[in-house]
Amino acid sequence: MKASKYERGLWELREGLCSRIGELEALLRAETEPDPGRVPSDTQLLAVQAFTELEEARKALRHDHPRRLPSAHLAVAQTHFDVAHSLMLRLFPLEKVSAMLPGLVAYTREHLPVSDERRVQVEQMALSIRAGSVLDDAQREVLVDAMGIARQAHLRANLRVRSFAQIVYGLAAVLTIIVLLVGVLGAVSPNTVPLCFQPTGIGVVCPTASEASDQIQTPRPDVDELYAMVASPWDYPVVEFIGLVAAAVAAAASLRRIRGTSTPYNVPVALALLKLPTGALTAVLGLLLMRGEFVPGLQSLDSSAQIIAWAVIFGYAQQLFTRFVDNQAQTVLNSVGGPNAIPSKQSRDPQVPAP
Repeated sequence: MKASKYERGLWELREGLCSRIGELEALLRAETEPDPGRVPSDTQLLAVQAFTELEEARKALRHDHPRRLPSAHLAVAQTHFDVAHSLMLRLFPLEKVSAMLPGLVAYTREHLPVSDERRVQVEQMALSIRAGSVLDDAQREVLVDAMGIARQAHLRANLRVRSFAQIVYGLAAVLTIIVLLVGVLGAVSPNTVPLCFQPTGIGVVCPTASEASDQIQTPRPDVDELYAMVASPWDYPVVEFIGLVAAAVAAAASLRRIRGTSTPYNVPVALALLKLPTGALTAVLGLLLMRGEFVPGLQSLDSSAQIIAWAVIFGYAQQLFTRFVDNQAQTVLNSVGGPNAIPSKQSRDPQVPAP
């Protein structure tokens, strides 16, 4: 199928799911179509429903609703595929299901907690079959139920990733609007809250302008009037831009700790976008704290270069605030499961006897 403009970023995931749909459909046809007369009627109904679910999965991947996100289409298609796979487990002979057991056990172990009774039974089932037992219909029902619960847990984990990414994108958009408003207000009225300092014996120093003490007219104006005379409309935009650049460097450095994910939700990009406006705001707020003598000994910067340097430091320092979001992002991504997930606590393999 041809990829539409709404799914270019998720083309690989879509094609991978299409391939799995084709593979499952071929397996179902090979099992149910050679001699339809020998297939019981109830089993034939299961096969028909399985083919229906696969067709629904294909429809979801065609993006008939372009207003919806491509990731939503993938989630819906995956749900239909999972239902068809569960029906396949009910249709196939027990010996074929036994051959699939290692993969099914691995999937339940990825997405179900150690204390889950369904996972415990599946692992005990695997041990008994490895010891020479034969899978029966009751055990097949337990296996299908455990797989269904594991798939629901996987879907919920993916939905949590989507919700987290949407929250981060929304917060980044709000902070971006605030940054633009602060920049515009600072440019329109630079003397309202000037980013200027008055070091002793030097005069007035602002991010983009300065005034020596011997150039100040007499009688000497008060501090607010003096700042208003020197402040430039470019002070706030320049400081915000410097903070944004420093935050971009911090974002690039922090991505080394974010593991990749196979989910269709680009969490690392959302985190990087959040850091940019945050860095611009921390650069401005940090200089305002220094101007208010919040940091003893650093209330009087001597030059515009020093102000810019501190804007770089404050812009990079946004990492102190956003690292909590980074940690939460990694926790959410780990909850999806898979071989790259990092468990919070290493547990003993139930299939390995205790020493």
